[in-house]
Amino acid sequence: MSTAKADTIAARISRVLADRIIAGGLEAGAKLRQDHIAAEFEASHVPVREAFRRLEAQGLVVSEPRRGVRVAGFSTEEIREVAEMRAALEVLALRHAAPHLTQAILDRADAATRDGDRAGDVQAWEEANRTFHRLILAPCRMPRLLRSIDDLQAASARFLFAGWKAEWEAPTDRDHRAILAALRAGDVDQAAVVLARHVQWTGPKNR
Repeated sequence: MSTAKADTIAARISRVLADRIIAGGLEAGAKLRQDHIAAEFEASHVPVREAFRRLEAQGLVVSEPRRGVRVAGFSTEEIREVAEMRAALEVLALRHAAPHLTQAILDRADAATRDGDRAGDVQAWEEANRTFHRLILAPCRMPRLLRSIDDLQAASARFLFAGWKAEWEAPTDRDHRAILAALRAGDVDQAAVVLARHVQWTGPKNR
């Protein structure tokens, strides 16, 4: 198997497993067996090991000597840490992206917010929410920064899914609208203030 092909398969495996972990299909402490996953994806162990490394970098799994790979748990302290890291990095990305944001991009971000308002379940809401953030941050043209933010957003999504597991009600995202209003007005400082506050929200009870 070529390195490029192995990387592609590893990316697909890590993406599918990440989705399962984030949505709660694989719970904290669940063991990920390399041979079972290789059989499921009809892959060798090489891309599976690489997928595990990617998931570990995202904080979604932990590798333990002689115990293998397990789905990571998370604590209140970790939730706060991720939220504070997101606030710092997303504000940095937004300040670099702002000069390149067009009306078309802002209109698409507005449409993503409306999709979130109409979401029938937490998965649809999270997809719309992630789309909004990617749209306003991607023009920063800093790929390493965006990859770090993407990993943090995956962790945040897992916390949100856990908090909404028992009951779901689509929130109205006033913060998104406030961010867009500030960006349309050219007030990047205000947009950054709202964004920092927004990503440090840590549960549906606080919405």
